[in-house]
Amino acid sequence: MSETDTSPLPDLESEERGMLNQAEIDSLMNFDEPVRSGMERLIRSGLISYERLPMLEIIFDRLVRILSTSLRNFTSDNAEATIESITSSRLGDYLANLPPQTMLAVFRAEEWDNSALLTLDSSMIYNMIDLVLGGRHGRALVPPDSRPYTPIERGLVERLVKVILADFTTSFTPVSKVRFRFDRLETNPRFAVISRVSNAAIVVRLRIDMEGRSGIIEIVLPYATLEPVRDLLLQKFMGEKFGRDHIWESHLADELWTTDIELDALFDQQSVRLSDILELEPGRPLPISVPMGAEVQLRCGGVPLFNASLGHINNRLALTITGQVTGNNK
Repeated sequence: MSETDTSPLPDLESEERGMLNQAEIDSLMNFDEPVRSGMERLIRSGLISYERLPMLEIIFDRLVRILSTSLRNFTSDNAEATIESITSSRLGDYLANLPPQTMLAVFRAEEWDNSALLTLDSSMIYNMIDLVLGGRHGRALVPPDSRPYTPIERGLVERLVKVILADFTTSFTPVSKVRFRFDRLETNPRFAVISRVSNAAIVVRLRIDMEGRSGIIEIVLPYATLEPVRDLLLQKFMGEKFGRDHIWESHLADELWTTDIELDALFDQQSVRLSDILELEPGRPLPISVPMGAEVQLRCGGVPLFNASLGHINNRLALTITGQVTGNNK
């Protein structure tokens, strides 16, 4: 070893014993991260992980499959949508870190009576516009630095946003009936604040690849917007069935049709003294003053189900159902 070599010697004793040295322990325990103040830790601890809403990941998986087909029809090019990330962020932090020339589309969830955001970066906008207006396939377009968007470009972006929102509505339909309606386009993030800047939101980052071109679309859903369907999004569903197993439903319906139940017929109700009840003995007949043709109520487990007419067949009492019991009759 030369005299100028100041690199630390390896911990041979730790290696021989198969133990971690201090640097490796610090790396595993994240001790090398910057020390945060107590207030900053408190603020960051308030962020809610999207993993608490596992149904969202399935919804967005469905969205990228549907969106890939819609973008192929919209751009007449081979387009593929993929999910890059699903994270949580403060709305104010997200808007403050948006790159220049980002287009922000504000849309509303009508049934939930709340708003959300859809953002498109400049590469996505200019590449899409170039393809729609007849640009060369497979040639990526370099977006200009700070030129404002023209009315034609804004109109094409609005059409694209409506296509995405229609697919987003379709993806949500198996979970909740909701319609995402386009509201307006903004280029200044300050005019696209749809909630308090301190509120947490879910940010879904989608990458769109179009034959050598690419762009980023992000959907920002504040947790307040998702609150009406929070219970549904907390559930864990499997595959495309979204929690409904049609095979099991058919089997259950078939078994219900062949299930035997006992019905109780209420012929008469009488008020009897307790002393008379105590004098009852086995074999003693109980008089029932119900004439033939009288209305009798059929019950199951104490719940009134049907009204019936009393009759007899082969010297046995018989009942003919005349209708269902309505209301709260008991």
